Amino acid sequence: MYEIYVMDTDGSNQTRLTHNTGKDDYAGFSPDGLRIVFSSWRNESYDLYDMNFDGSDKIRLTSNPDLEEHPRFSPNGLRIVFQSYSDSDWDIHVMDANGENNINLTDHPAQDYDPRFLPDGSKIVFRSWRDGNSEIYITDLDGKHTSNLTSNMGNDGVNGYDISPDGSQIVFHSTRDFNDEIYIMDVDGSNQTNLTNRSGTDLSPSFSPDGSKILFTSYRNDSWDVYNMDVIGENQTNLTNHAGADGFAKYSPDGTRIVFISYRDDNQEIYLMDADGGNQVNLTNNQSADGSPEFRPES
Repeated sequence: MYEIYVMDTDGSNQTRLTHNTGKDDYAGFSPDGLRIVFSSWRNESYDLYDMNFDGSDKIRLTSNPDLEEHPRFSPNGLRIVFQSYSDSDWDIHVMDANGENNINLTDHPAQDYDPRFLPDGSKIVFRSWRDGNSEIYITDLDGKHTSNLTSNMGNDGVNGYDISPDGSQIVFHSTRDFNDEIYIMDVDGSNQTNLTNRSGTDLSPSFSPDGSKILFTSYRNDSWDVYNMDVIGENQTNLTNHAGADGFAKYSPDGTRIVFISYRDDNQEIYLMDADGGNQVNLTNNQSADGSPEFRPES
C-alpha cells in the first residue's frame, strides 16, 4: 500500500502518518508546515484529505465519485488547487482550504494536469493537452482568462516544470527539439530559451530557493544523475556521479541540502546530500519503494 511517512532530515524518526487499506499519495505541506493535504482512496472514492503534520486530525475535503490528485496549497494557505477527473477528462479545480467553494477553473474537454500557484498567489499554472500535445498554460483564479504560454509542436512540461521563487520565470522540460531538454521562459511565455541544448535526456527541473540555480535529472555517460546549473544554463555539474540511477531532486528551504531519489541500492530510496553533491546519505534504507520527498517548510 502507498502510505505517507515523515522523517527527520537525518533519516531518523520515520513515522507513518496514514493507515489505510487504499492508496495515500500526492502529499504536500501547507506554507506554515503545520498541515498536509493528500489524495486518498477510501470509501470507494479517490478524494482529498487534510491532516496535521503529525498525522492527527484527518479531514475529508472532497466527497464525490470523481478522482482528485496533485493538491497544492496557495502561498497564504487559504486555498487548494488540484486536478479532478469527471466526464472523461481532467480539469483544474480550486477550493478553500476547508473544502468549501469548489470551483472548476478550466472545464475543458481536453486533459488539464499538475496545477500550482504563482508565488504571489495571483494566478495558477498548469499543463494541458487541449492543442493535441502538452503545453503550459496560465489562468486567473476565476478561470476566466487562460493563456497558452508555450504553443509549439513538442510536448512541454510532461516531465516536470517549476516556477521561480520570485514568480518571474518558469523552467520546464520540452521535447520540441526532438529530444528531452530543459527550457526556461518568462512567466508571460516570452524569452523561451533552451538551457541544456544537447542530444540527450534532461528532465525534472527545479529552482533553488534563491532562483539562481536549477536542479535537473540527466542521462549522460550511461547513467542517470542529478545535475545543477546556473539559471542561464552555464556550469552544468554532475552532483551525484554514481553508476546507480539518481534523480527527481529538490533543494531544502535554505538551499544548503538536496533530497533526491536513487536506485543505487537495487530499490527506490530517498537520499540527502549537500548542495555541492557532498555527503550523500541514504535516509530510508529499506526494501520498499520510497519516493516523492518534500521538505517541510520552515514554520
